[in-house]
Amino acid sequence: MRLSRYFLPVLKENPSEAQIVSHRYMLRAGMIKQSAAGIYSWLPLGFKVLKKIETIVHEEQMRAGHIPMLMPTLQSADLWKESGRYDDYGQEMLRISDRHGRDMLYGPTNEELITDIFRSHIGSYKDLPLTLYHIQWKFRDEIRPRFGVMRGREFYMKDGYNFDLTKEDALHAYNRHLVSYLRSYERMGLQAIPMRADGGPIGGDYTHEFLVLAETGESEVFYDSAVTDLTFGDRAIDYDSVEQCQGVLEEFTSKYARTDETHDEALFNEVPEERRRVARGIEVGQIFYFGTKYSEALGANVQGPDGKQSPVHMGSHGIGVSRLLGAIIEASHDEKGIIWPEGVTPFHCGIVNLKQGDAEADAACESLYEALTAAGLEPLYDDRKERAGGKFATMDLIGLPWRITVGPRGLKNGVVELTCRRSGESEELSPEAAVQKIVEIYANHQTGRGF
Repeated sequence: MRLSRYFLPVLKENPSEAQIVSHRYMLRAGMIKQSAAGIYSWLPLGFKVLKKIETIVHEEQMRAGHIPMLMPTLQSADLWKESGRYDDYGQEMLRISDRHGRDMLYGPTNEELITDIFRSHIGSYKDLPLTLYHIQWKFRDEIRPRFGVMRGREFYMKDGYNFDLTKEDALHAYNRHLVSYLRSYERMGLQAIPMRADGGPIGGDYTHEFLVLAETGESEVFYDSAVTDLTFGDRAIDYDSVEQCQGVLEEFTSKYARTDETHDEALFNEVPEERRRVARGIEVGQIFYFGTKYSEALGANVQGPDGKQSPVHMGSHGIGVSRLLGAIIEASHDEKGIIWPEGVTPFHCGIVNLKQGDAEADAACESLYEALTAAGLEPLYDDRKERAGGKFATMDLIGLPWRITVGPRGLKNGVVELTCRRSGESEELSPEAAVQKIVEIYANHQTGRGF
């Protein structure tokens, strides 16, 4: 993409309404624009990152054997009345009536709807196990929406639902989701710690939240610092193996890590004092096992091997796709702007032409642009007739991991400058070598060596 043809409405000044880093940089980088309180339009740059995150989530869910689908944003209130949650959910649920006077709601979650789909089509244990998921817009009418996409009213979310014959089978689905979430977050350049949490209005006997440590986090968290040394990496795992998935669960949840809602001071004090940590965390996902809560209420039964009917065991598993974008910025930025991890960057590399209109510089930039594109990468070429300082400031603000700077002086020596956004280190390379290095960086990242 050529920046002269792109829609990137960057702001030089910090917006007064932005209280946290992610909200400030998303507005300044032209990623979002507020439409109403807690509701945003996603402009091209923000939309590109949102789709990168969504793609990673889809890939890891399907890798775990989960099946994608799509449910509507509006739901009939009848199902929620049947489950008993219609009145219990509170004012966060947006309730409406259609032209025929039927009660409807803008879905904050989908347990009732997916259970109705299941009970309409599945009647035998032979069709189990089954996990269905979708990525869809949700709405919760927060009393005080703030912090941009971190606590908006409309948000983009992956929610998945497992259906199993027994509690043991359902807990394997729970573990399988934990593994897939760890893989997803690490591919995004995040360390999200699974912490014992509270079930809230969804319910559940087993539940873990995944939290990214950040000063702006809404939750107070208590943890053993040893959990921050754990990484999943690129290890292979058989999602059908109960032992392997249980092993990962034990590895990542055996150390103390809890939100303030489930914090146990006595257990926390058993952690060696030098490893006790109290911090803030941003929730980016949660997994639940809630047994037969919804299947009993909605009559989602299957015939077992013994011929008897019994309610299925269920779980629900969510990832905040739009919230993740803000969390990544909170975890990865500096005073100049965003620093995107390679896995979610909107463009793989920036190209800055220091002297637009100079025949040699223009030709070199065009050659770099074509070579990177031919290699399957997407560069952003700043071909505007702007000052060099302004071009560098824009590139720093939008946070592309790598930048190639091209100028007449370097070209006389046959070199361009390749700069790493995270470290700020630069090196002079031939244009061909710069392209090759960028290609190798992303090739390594895709195979897992760059996570």
